Amino acid sequence: MAPERGFPAEEFAARVDRAQARMAELGVDAMIVSTEPEVRYFTGFHTPFWQSPTRPWFVVVPATGKPVAVIPSIGAASMASTWIDDIRTWSSPQPDDDGVTLLADTVSELAGPDGRIGMPIGPETHVRMPLSDLDRLRERLGEFHDVTDVIRSLRMVKSEREIAKHRHICGIVSDAFDRLPEILSIGMSEREAFQAFRAEIIAQGADDVPYLVGATGPGGIDDIIRQPSDRPIADGDLLIFDTGSTYDGYFSDFDRNFAFGSATQDAIDAYRAVWEATEAGLAACRPGATTTDVFAAMNEVLKANGSLGNDVGRMGHGLGMQVTEWPSHTATDDTMIEENMVLTLEPGLLWAPGKAMVHEENVVVRSGGAELLSRRAAPELPII
Repeated sequence: MAPERGFPAEEFAARVDRAQARMAELGVDAMIVSTEPEVRYFTGFHTPFWQSPTRPWFVVVPATGKPVAVIPSIGAASMASTWIDDIRTWSSPQPDDDGVTLLADTVSELAGPDGRIGMPIGPETHVRMPLSDLDRLRERLGEFHDVTDVIRSLRMVKSEREIAKHRHICGIVSDAFDRLPEILSIGMSEREAFQAFRAEIIAQGADDVPYLVGATGPGGIDDIIRQPSDRPIADGDLLIFDTGSTYDGYFSDFDRNFAFGSATQDAIDAYRAVWEATEAGLAACRPGATTTDVFAAMNEVLKANGSLGNDVGRMGHGLGMQVTEWPSHTATDDTMIEENMVLTLEPGLLWAPGKAMVHEENVVVRSGGAELLSRRAAPELPII
């Protein structure tokens, strides 16, 4: 059964309560958020209209009480369908004053004339408004205090309702991956294979497939994030598909590897190495461990299997309303892993010059360790 779409008002209220508790610790009187995930996180405002870069959108979280939306008038009806009551609008686009005065007046009202104003300005955040407008806002409100850790700490740990959405989309994509041997064949182009797989994910019940990368290659793959070409798939090719698909705005993000017709022993061994590295990551991923512990566990297996290095920066990350979120599994991240984090495990092996093998699974962290959300990949390289 698909989980219920959306969230009840009490879930949003609990998110705001936790945010306000952290704001109080920092002495912050109001917090401004302006990006799609943060606005949706606090309000439930869910629309593809964010793909248009023309208009800015804001939500102000006060020290007490419900958030206030400060948005273009085109979004008033959709915002009114959420749990938010106080919706302040202006007619946009209005380049001379695209919400700046309205936002500044709202923040001053909620925080007081000398209030400390927070905004997430750290790693993996951005401000979705023109820089000139941000400068004008600073002139009115003063410098902003960084509340990245408030947002980060909230979004890294998921509710059971959020986890249910992740589990559902991971099941859908797992079913689609299981169908690949039936829908792909030697002679198809990469582009045709991508189109067929995307269509299968949608047919299985995904809302969207915003992220799909991968490649084929004769006996190996050197670039796993490129767009497909018209190159025909041939006997002996390897294939990797890595997809971030969504259900109700929550992502899956895992990949699978296949060979066509036949595979070299080196490719078979590389596949087994990343599968075993993932096993090590699964064992290490538990409350009280760190993301660096997880990285080290996977990296030791890769080094034992002849890794020529890993310079992509990390071996997995957080997952949520974005295909990649905090934290990162790196040699230096050291984020403490907590129960109900949703994470990817993504060891990558450079097993020969120009030949990479990457494996990825999605998990939720429980009190006893990692619980798989994606269906575990086969331990041996599948051959189509």
